[in-house]
Amino acid sequence: MQQLKVSLTIPIPSDSVIISKVELEQLKKNELSGVYWSMKDLEKRTNRGRIWLKENILLHPRFKKELDSENGGFVFYPKAKGQNWSFQAVKMAEFLDKNFHRVFK
Repeated sequence: MQQLKVSLTIPIPSDSVIISKVELEQLKKNELSGVYWSMKDLEKRTNRGRIWLKENILLHPRFKKELDSENGGFVFYPKAKGQNWSFQAVKMAEFLDKNFHRVFK
């Protein structure tokens, strides 16, 4: 059997680096670490309005108990008028990714 040995040089632009997928995922996760989203942030991230988010995720019985910070979750539900929603960004992002199929059931 014949074989051909080839040496190849591929230039990488000076403004780029090559990293593994694992490193990329860790960087993405670290980007949100310690960050809290407001309702406006969640609306922007999901491209959905406040009403839709409340009806389909935040106040939906299927998710509310799991999400509510009073039950160990990562969403602060306002208890009085004037209080703001607050979401732990890392955990909310993970929840949205993992539960896409349940949200759009």
